[in-house]
Amino acid sequence: MTPAHLPSSDPWPERPAPLEEACAAGPRDMAALLLFALSRRIGGDRRPVLVTAPRVWFAEHGRPYGPGAAGVPLILAPTTTAAEALWTLEQALRSGAVALALGAVDGATLAQTRRLDFAAKQGEAVGLVLPRQLDGLSAARRRWRISTFESATDLDDPRAPGPARLVAELVRGRGERPGAWMLEQDDETHRLRLADRLAGDGLAAISHSGAPSGLAA
Repeated sequence: MTPAHLPSSDPWPERPAPLEEACAAGPRDMAALLLFALSRRIGGDRRPVLVTAPRVWFAEHGRPYGPGAAGVPLILAPTTTAAEALWTLEQALRSGAVALALGAVDGATLAQTRRLDFAAKQGEAVGLVLPRQLDGLSAARRRWRISTFESATDLDDPRAPGPARLVAELVRGRGERPGAWMLEQDDETHRLRLADRLAGDGLAAISHSGAPSGLAA
């Protein structure tokens, strides 16, 4: 086990790149991963969000609950194979009909991710690939590892959980330094924001398996 990056002094890259990748640090972090992924939708873009994955992925992790994603119209597109999910992701990005397209796809090649990056730029959308591991080469501008973190304290009731929190670790970014940011859910905007670092929660205790990150082409 190796320690994660300490809280980064660099600005939080809130605006997403056309193509990014993100994986959960472990099985328990899947909900945090989906929260992070949905937050990469550019604010003010009213186009829907598409989530595509093989049916076995939906069976394992469940289907995102649309009413829980306030103001975010969701389109779920289960497929039979990973190849079909990759094709669906590319077509959705190119169509210009979605603001954000998420694809749970493993093993996408450098050439395939380059096609996704081009499709996202063509459709003025954001694409996020959600593999199990960040290995191999990729054209994604940023590669993230997402971890669940203890929720904040409710200001009105210390016994109740406050906003949901997660840690977004930038494993590799094109022209950007690796770093980690603690984020929390904003109940008013229904988006992620930087958590209050004065709470003394620190990120030094967070650790990960040191999975290979590959390169951001």
